[in-house]
Amino acid sequence: MPVSAAYRPDPQFPALGPEFADPVAAADFPLTILRYRNDRAARTVGLDTLTDAEWIAHFGRFQPLPENIDPPLALRYHGHQFRVYNPELGDGRGFLFAQMREAGSGRLLDLGTKGSGQTPWSRQGDGRLTLKGGVREVLATAMLEALGVPTSKSFSLVETGEALWRSDEPSPTRAAVLTRLSHSHVRFGSFQRHAYFEAADRIGALTDYCIAQFYPQLSDAPDRAAALLQAATERMAHLAGRWMAAGFVHGVLNTDNMNITGESFDYGPYRFLPRNDPNFTAAYFDQTGLYSFGRQAEAVFWNLQQLGGAFTLVTEREPLVTVLNGFPPAYRGALTSAMLNRLGVKVRGDERDPDLVNAAFRALASGGERLRWEPFFFDWFCANEARAMAGPRADLYGQEAFADFRRLLAQAEPERPERLQADYFARPEPEELLYDEIEAIWAPIDERDDWSAFEAKLDAIETARQAWDLRD
Repeated sequence: MPVSAAYRPDPQFPALGPEFADPVAAADFPLTILRYRNDRAARTVGLDTLTDAEWIAHFGRFQPLPENIDPPLALRYHGHQFRVYNPELGDGRGFLFAQMREAGSGRLLDLGTKGSGQTPWSRQGDGRLTLKGGVREVLATAMLEALGVPTSKSFSLVETGEALWRSDEPSPTRAAVLTRLSHSHVRFGSFQRHAYFEAADRIGALTDYCIAQFYPQLSDAPDRAAALLQAATERMAHLAGRWMAAGFVHGVLNTDNMNITGESFDYGPYRFLPRNDPNFTAAYFDQTGLYSFGRQAEAVFWNLQQLGGAFTLVTEREPLVTVLNGFPPAYRGALTSAMLNRLGVKVRGDERDPDLVNAAFRALASGGERLRWEPFFFDWFCANEARAMAGPRADLYGQEAFADFRRLLAQAEPERPERLQADYFARPEPEELLYDEIEAIWAPIDERDDWSAFEAKLDAIETARQAWDLRD
């Protein structure tokens, strides 16, 4: 077989039954041109030994992987979209393609698709993904991983030879199918769907599945629903803190875009902050700023409350409320830890940690138009003031507005300061992924099928990832 010895198929989701997913088939694409394969991720599930032709067969034509899911499954779920409940959702342009165990950890991982064709949940959609959307998602996941954010991994991108019409980009535009690797595709909306139908037995079955596959330490919990909500609350607090420290704005924080294992996924109109701005939004259609940078934790908390509401069909309300009341302090702790991680200093576990983080936010705000988000963390990494004050923003950092931050940072202990020896930190500027650069990467692909800027950017992000080494 083309797979390696590390390949361990373990399709668990199909056993949940027909109320949770629908069997579907991938579209028969006119072309299948491999544009990106993530061999580092593939090694973790034993698929790195596939030839390009075999890769395309599985991730362009979706021939089943050995002893895995066959046929693919379009998952059923509902969700709140901009806080309006929609009972007509589900996998409308994707499906669960395979499940396998991760080498080393043994945890269950999913391979799911985006743009693989129509399903029973497509409504009036064509089930396709634009090539530009696929390029943007590959870049997003690479950058988020480099910045220490728990995220799905873009596994494969195959151009499919179709012309698509979209209202939000010049059309006709090219099409692609993306495959992503993540811990889980069970969404908050998966539970909401069964609550909508008052199917307590299905909520119980899905809870049992999540505990068995993702949180086995909870197997003996007396209140399994409350225990699962507690685990999801902690994971989502951690994720929200990491988004903020990365200066990342997801853009569409609907309940169907949040999964039970607390991984970021499904990147549409995302943006990375140019500079500190709590009102910055990513989606042009988010006209009220519901999912703006500074309101992301609020959105996560609201969505967790909807998940808790679904669990009221299988347990008492009081323990769920107690769990949810723990989100605000959990988020504050997660944000503090995430910011210290980005600054490259050790957690001390007392009031000095939030004091430093608050000073960092004030410093970022005081920098105005001159101080971009990512260079601030790059300059001050591992609390090396001499390096920051020898860099291109030294005159800015010497101002009184930065005095409190410099004083508090000087009291912190660097975490693995040997990381500064990487060539990456000898540069004057860090890697960023701002909107204009993404557009500049896409332009030569669109105009003359030139992928060199895309490939160079991924190489540069990987260099940054290794240098930062931001452990979760």
